[in-house]
Amino acid sequence: MKHTLLKPLAALLLAPLVILHAAETPSERDARMSWWREARFGMFIHWGAYAQMAGVWEGKRIDAGVGHGIGEWIMYNAKIPVADYAREAAKFNPSEFDADAWVRLAKEAGQRYIVVTTKHHDGFALFRSQASPFNIVDHTPFKRDVMKDLAAACRKHGVRLGFYYSQAQDWHHPGGAAYKNTFNGGDPAAGRWDKAQEGSFDDYLNRVAIPQARELLTNYGPVAVFWWDTPVGMNRARAEKLAALLALQPGIITNNRLNNRDEGAFPGDTETPEQTIPPTGFKGRDFEVCMTMNDTWGYKQHDQDWKPATDLIRKLVDVASKGGNFLLNVGPDALGRIPQPSVERLQAMGRWTRANGAAIYGSSASPFAKLPWGRCTQKTGTLYLHVFNWPQDGRLVVPGLKSSVRSACLLAGGEPLRVESKGNDKLLHLPASAPDPVASVIRVELDGPLEVDNRLPSPAADGTIRLPLWMADIHNTGYGAEARLGEDAGAPAIVNWTDPKTYLAWSFEAAAPGSYEIVATLASAKSGAKLRLQIGKESATATLQDGLSPVVLGRLAIPVPGVHELTLRPIAAGWQLVLLRSITLRPAQTSQP
Repeated sequence: MKHTLLKPLAALLLAPLVILHAAETPSERDARMSWWREARFGMFIHWGAYAQMAGVWEGKRIDAGVGHGIGEWIMYNAKIPVADYAREAAKFNPSEFDADAWVRLAKEAGQRYIVVTTKHHDGFALFRSQASPFNIVDHTPFKRDVMKDLAAACRKHGVRLGFYYSQAQDWHHPGGAAYKNTFNGGDPAAGRWDKAQEGSFDDYLNRVAIPQARELLTNYGPVAVFWWDTPVGMNRARAEKLAALLALQPGIITNNRLNNRDEGAFPGDTETPEQTIPPTGFKGRDFEVCMTMNDTWGYKQHDQDWKPATDLIRKLVDVASKGGNFLLNVGPDALGRIPQPSVERLQAMGRWTRANGAAIYGSSASPFAKLPWGRCTQKTGTLYLHVFNWPQDGRLVVPGLKSSVRSACLLAGGEPLRVESKGNDKLLHLPASAPDPVASVIRVELDGPLEVDNRLPSPAADGTIRLPLWMADIHNTGYGAEARLGEDAGAPAIVNWTDPKTYLAWSFEAAAPGSYEIVATLASAKSGAKLRLQIGKESATATLQDGLSPVVLGRLAIPVPGVHELTLRPIAAGWQLVLLRSITLRPAQTSQP
């Protein structure tokens, strides 16, 4: 079989990747992506020799550097010499590794596919490789090919298998060590700290990365996903050599990290927002949010900063409501055990998905721009309302739902609900208490076509425009930023706004041009944080003060009536936690501080 592939593969290596899927029609692409869109939930597994160190080197915790010392980056963050790291990796003996147990846990959690780190940036492969002896079979006492075990377990349990592979950043093999924005053919020698890492990047690609990618795509049966990472030093010619290998797995899905996107080539099939959920998804693009349960991807024994199961379930719902997939990480330890806090959270997610999976699997994005009480997913003719904040009076307003409703019921248990029309809204009469404290799901069957009026905030009689917090787009662009809509002292607020890269945006409708004061109610950890306010080309800077009384942040002009956007962007210097309680645009001529 391998020999018959050599000729067509050699020809493909000389041709641009763009031919591989360029001839796809939209319907063919939809067919290829159909299982992935149906799945919505997958397991990311970061595991390798770095688990042996568990975040500690020479008796010291490594908590600084990339990602504040994330476990899988310990070789880089501690600048461990190649030979020393290899000696430590040689002790890696995960005697309790059980591929079947891992896959069963994923399936019980409701995860439909797995993506596992076959080789991370430390260059250590979890599979037997003819291209390099630095692998779990040839370099450790374990002597087993982890990928073979996982492939067999995935086939047994009907879970699709995907491979992560660090193609361009490899701190072990000569020529591969780099960590810098060295895209577009830049010098990949930047970031090396050991003479053993010196060498030709192209030689590394031809000698290690390309042969290993070929091994992964030929030796383990069907591969559903190939997940590239950190394309430092890559350019189009280098990327084409790796991309051509994907033809070995017809129908494979790949991400957008093979090559620098600035060159306009190799966009892959999926966007990959990391540790953050894009507020409005990606228009016209499939996307997959990858996220950790604590703060690290690879195992780090001191990291006990676990996200609650409630938060993770709501993140799954949030991602699905924007039309994306949620790839949730586990970092097994040196013995091959998935940490118990991860197991417990996945089991909780499994209980929720068993009751409510119909609202996640195969769903598409919400037709509503925003909802005050939760999220929505949909299938043809059906809306699924995921209620995070159960109304105390038992009355749930679905704003802007103009469609006729045939029926509504609780998804779990099927209890029917009464529905009234209130103008362009629908009012659902609910039981006194939420059936699920995390996210109760209501199934709404429509009678006719879907019609939604996504109204924007508009002026009241006195000209003020109130911007509800629940209508804010929260752009958590910083790595691991977690600003969100929550509560402060029992009142709705934007909370966890600690990262200066996070910014807020509201769309609104102005009836007339004029000058408006931006009025806010907020509390900050201490005075001195600054915000840049902007509407169109108009901007102003506000210095924040403590206190819960409304304050004028600044004044901005709106030149014409119509739809506009207000953004609040932190100024990085001096930024600290800010809690936002309210935001209003008030006509300047009638304002009183």
